[in-house]
Amino acid sequence: MLLPALVSPPGAYLPAVVAALALGVAISVWPLGGVSLARAAAGLAVLSLAADTVSFGKAGLALLWLPFEAVALLVLLERVVRHVPGRRVGLVGGLTGAAAVLLPLRFTLHAPQTGLKESVFLAALAFVPAAGAAGVGLYLRSLDRRRADAVALARREQRLEVARDLHDFVAHEVTGIVLEAQAAQLGGDGGPVEHRALLHRIEQAGLRALDSMDRTVATLRTADGRTEEPPPTRLHGLADLPELLDRFGSMAAAEVTLSLEDEVAGALSREAEDTAYRVVLEALTNVRRHAPRAGRVEVHAARSADGVVEVSVTDGAPVGPLPRAPREPRRGRPGGGTGLAGLAERAVAVGGVLEAGPYGQGWRVSCRLPVPVVR
Repeated sequence: MLLPALVSPPGAYLPAVVAALALGVAISVWPLGGVSLARAAAGLAVLSLAADTVSFGKAGLALLWLPFEAVALLVLLERVVRHVPGRRVGLVGGLTGAAAVLLPLRFTLHAPQTGLKESVFLAALAFVPAAGAAGVGLYLRSLDRRRADAVALARREQRLEVARDLHDFVAHEVTGIVLEAQAAQLGGDGGPVEHRALLHRIEQAGLRALDSMDRTVATLRTADGRTEEPPPTRLHGLADLPELLDRFGSMAAAEVTLSLEDEVAGALSREAEDTAYRVVLEALTNVRRHAPRAGRVEVHAARSADGVVEVSVTDGAPVGPLPRAPREPRRGRPGGGTGLAGLAERAVAVGGVLEAGPYGQGWRVSCRLPVPVVR
């Protein structure tokens, strides 16, 4: 851009330098040091507008570098509209667009054969590509914004999924550990066999909680610089209910029964199976927390007359005397009460419905899930 100016009259130096600067700003990667794209574009636009008012001697000298500067200003305008953040995009974009539209005045204002009409006509003609460049910048800016929103939404969904996993699995096991410890404090003196059995149950619950925590954390880990897929969180199903109820029965005083029809297991989709398992898990966790003296817990999974799978957990009337109050008042744990709400959203997502409420002298949680149609 500068070489032709070496063999041209001195008046050619300024348009050559401005065109070279415009090209450099348009193709450079910003920020460069402490200079941002907005500052570089605004400074160049002011310099270009100032150069339009300066006479170079022969007006025709500006025509050699004017097309290159025009293209550079259009590219710069697109970059400004797309990348400059906040309210500054209006000011910087306006200056850059004005420099691109008024660039023909560098010739028409100083040529003896041109006047106001030619200046207005060429400025109007330059407005068309400038508007196109601004439109391209706005379109790409909207795509970038949508992409950023999609990434933010995906991260939020991932955080919510991790929170649900921690609530559904880790909190379940930790609640069992707490209840076992409370039972040891209120149960009086026991023999070595009872103590070993209690410690073994606490150990197994702690190991399951750690395994759940490890699986949850593993889903968030990715290798730096590599496209390594994180291991998926395990999906449970209705076939895992006997093991779940065995663990619950070993830690609870209530009589636990399971009614699971043979044709139910495997009839739902993987997501619906996992949802049904989590419903039972959450209901049992709530029985431990809110109805520790429940005399009976019934888990029922069967196909109803309309073809859907209904899974319900019902706890019966409390039995036994009230437990001895602890010496110090316990403070309620913050963050509770969101399990069933999250499971209701899961059930709706797979086409089902979740209901919970009083049932007789106890409480009942029921979930209806549709069976996928085989074609």
